[in-house]
Amino acid sequence: MQSSRSFDYTREPFLIVSKEEQPIKETYAGEIGTVVIEGQRLRPAGVESKTVVVFMHPIGGTQYLPLPTALARAGLHVISCNSRYPRNDTALIMEKVALDLGACVRHAREKFGYERVILGGWSGGGSLSTFYQSQAESPTVTGTPAGDPPDLTRAKLQKADAIMLLAAHTSRAKTLTEWMDPSILDESKPLSRDPSLNLFGPDAPKPPYSPDFLARYREAQIARNRRITERVESQLRAARKRGEPNFEHCFVVHGTMADPAWLDAAIEPNGRRPGWCLMGDPRMVNDAPAGLARFSSLRSWLSQWSYDRSNADGPASAARISVPVLVIENGADDGCLPHHNRRFLAAIRSEKEHRVIEGANHYYFNQPDKCAEAVAAIRDWLARRKLIES
Repeated sequence: MQSSRSFDYTREPFLIVSKEEQPIKETYAGEIGTVVIEGQRLRPAGVESKTVVVFMHPIGGTQYLPLPTALARAGLHVISCNSRYPRNDTALIMEKVALDLGACVRHAREKFGYERVILGGWSGGGSLSTFYQSQAESPTVTGTPAGDPPDLTRAKLQKADAIMLLAAHTSRAKTLTEWMDPSILDESKPLSRDPSLNLFGPDAPKPPYSPDFLARYREAQIARNRRITERVESQLRAARKRGEPNFEHCFVVHGTMADPAWLDAAIEPNGRRPGWCLMGDPRMVNDAPAGLARFSSLRSWLSQWSYDRSNADGPASAARISVPVLVIENGADDGCLPHHNRRFLAAIRSEKEHRVIEGANHYYFNQPDKCAEAVAAIRDWLARRKLIES
């Protein structure tokens, strides 16, 4: 495959359907007990390959992002697969998403005939990929943080051959906590906010923020996450005590885009735009409908958002894997700060390589040159490890 060529490609939709015992429906459509995973294979015209790059984000949506498409145009075979929770993380259970990624890896090998599977851990898919690989290599997770199935030690997940961490967050739980608005002290009164911690209030402290303020702010963010976790666990304990083991309840989490780094470019400086984040103006996103973790179930909170309970911690998982890892850091990332890359790199014990795409934003939106640079870095890394045909 020649990197200088641009290939036409076909999008081939496919479904993976399986049965699973479920007490209730987790998503709106479909039959209880039936899991449906939607995927697309992007296959370059006239190119045969024994290797495929598999993208899965916990809530999907990678099919039309710049990088997967650009990889296909560069001659690589790509699979972009949703989990069972497409574009809706209300009830999302990370342990079940690991099963879904496992189903896609197995499908790639057994149905499509690929010999080598590379996980494309894009953004929130990065911690998913390392979590999956750790449970495929040496499974330890016997249930969700709420004590429910699945038992990943019995799932027989197939190992991937390599992992790429691409603008990857360390975990959904840690990322949410860094973005949480700690001025909300009472979840039942979300509009009543501590003015000393309210970045967007009329009396807000102004950047640059002092080290003392940031230390207090970060501690308050973790404390808020832990208060929600404590309430969730209390509700589940009470339900079990009254004989309702499958009880569920949903709640709103307000204020989830209040990272001081979005307002103060001196915090972990990179080339990002001050007063902006990957979803727009953080002042607006903080309470907007599409904000992270805006609507959650009890079990989903523990599995994907709880600072202390979630099993899907990226660096902790990365420390337990044996395959090569490529870490691509975007130099103007407006959604993933540099410390996420540092934490991954510090944790990885297998062969690793770090590339920085200077000036690149989180998605490469309107940056075809930066996307092309990332594609070249990926092709070079894969070729040197003989993971793709040269």
